Amino acid sequence: MNFWGDEQFSFFESILFQTLGKTVEVIEMQFLAGGDISTAAQVFSSEGVFFVKWSQVLPNPELESDAGQLNPFEAEARGLDLLRQTDALTIPWVIGHGHQASMAYLILEFIDSGTPAKTYWETLGQALAVVHSHTQLKFGLDFANYIGSLPQSNTPMPNGAEFFFEQRLLPQAGMAFYKGLLSRTCYDALFRLRDRLPALLPNERPALLHGDLWSGNVMVTKVGQPALIDPAVYYGLREAELAFTKLFGGFHQRFYDAYDEAFPLEESFSERIAIYNLYPLLVHVNLFGSGYVSGVERVLKQF
Repeated sequence: MNFWGDEQFSFFESILFQTLGKTVEVIEMQFLAGGDISTAAQVFSSEGVFFVKWSQVLPNPELESDAGQLNPFEAEARGLDLLRQTDALTIPWVIGHGHQASMAYLILEFIDSGTPAKTYWETLGQALAVVHSHTQLKFGLDFANYIGSLPQSNTPMPNGAEFFFEQRLLPQAGMAFYKGLLSRTCYDALFRLRDRLPALLPNERPALLHGDLWSGNVMVTKVGQPALIDPAVYYGLREAELAFTKLFGGFHQRFYDAYDEAFPLEESFSERIAIYNLYPLLVHVNLFGSGYVSGVERVLKQF
């Protein structure tokens, strides 16, 4: 069914021609639930089925960052490629990305969904442990990317606690304070926490992280296996990833047991979860407003 009309079908055919280098006939498209900054569709064509998302390219001061900041779709494509190189679990193949007129687009392999296999959670836990076993000398990444629609700085740093404060907490807290969402008292408390972080957080090697791991970014493939989408990758403290999964209800306990068996966490991880989740809480303050400030205040008061 033609939901949009011939003009939109022409857009899909144009970007597929631009990507594949051949004429492609679009047969059908179906809108999919998407994120806050783009539109997504399943596109059926003479060359197969694709997942396509796109957004209009408009100046947005909140997304401005250092020179050389990748656009969101290019950053996502590079993140997906990094995760797929671990060969740990299903990651959609990047078919292409670019610009067409005033639109930026990303074309991915379409992953059919199914029912979780009996060992789904164990597989996900073991696979994530494999992803986290990939390391490098410094925390961060050689390119900046995004967490949701917000720029995420990944300037490499040698110390995990320092990276967590300087590249994660501070930019988001500064943005929230500038917007008037975070009080001066709360902002100052964050700097007092900075002095305690080296003693509170484990001294581990950088781990490759998905970076935005919650239930909405985990899929079940047609054969019942886990797949990851929409990453915000970087090399960081792996406990931050596990903490993030617990912020909005958490995964099944079998996932955590399987992960810990494959790559044991240091003692008292549960006591550090709230510290790590300051980052996604601050992100939510900046994305969705003051309703998340009380959560930030509770954590800062606790520590």
